[in-house]
Order: sequence, then structure tokens, then C-alpha cells
Amino acid sequence: QVQLVESGGGLVQAGGSLTLSCTASGSISLNYMAWYRQAPGKQRELVAFITSGGSGYVESVVKGRFTISTTDNARSTATLRMNSLKPEDTAVYYCNGRVVGTSMSYWGKGTLVTVSS
Repeated sequence: QVQLVESGGGLVQAGGSLTLSCTASGSISLNYMAWYRQAPGKQRELVAFITSGGSGYVESVVKGRFTISTTDNARSTATLRMNSLKPEDTAVYYCNGRVVGTSMSYWGKGTLVTVSS
């Protein structure tokens, strides 16, 4: 089993920055980690992911403002740096960790990001 814990959420003014961290613990090494978000009344959506090869992908809606990184090839850590935050970035942000090629997929409980105008 794998447990994912997110941290770093909070309240920030528009134009500000936040850094979200996700740490996985357990007996399984992941090889893919991603950040999703879910705004009130909306479906959960992918924000960014990073793989064991270090390749990162950021959705177009946040490209140029958000970056994803890892310190251990996505085995257990993923960081989402969010700059130039907008009120529409307000959501609960969830960390997802997977072992690609298997059905193993784990979720954190989420961390709330609120951007005030």
C-alpha cells in the first residue's frame, strides 16, 4: 500500500505563489506522480504529471504559471510550484501516484488552495 500526503495549500491573493508538496510512503515505489484539482461544482481535472524519466507535463490552462518537479524520479515526491495564481485556480488539489503498467493508483486526501481576487 501507498499513502500520499499533500501539503502547502492555503489562502493567497491573486498574482501570488504557492508550492504544493506530495510525499508518498509505503512499500511500493511509484514511477508516475500527478496533481489534479477539483473546483466546487466541477469535475476533477489533471493539472500536471511527471514520470520516472523526469519528463513533466503541464496542462495548457496553467502552462507558463505552474511547474512540476520531483527529487527522486517520481518514486515518492512531487512538487507543484504555482505562480501568478488566479481566482479560477481555487480548488482542492490532489496528488496521484501510480505504477505505470499496473492498476496501482493512489490518491491523497487533497489540500485546499484558495485564491482571492
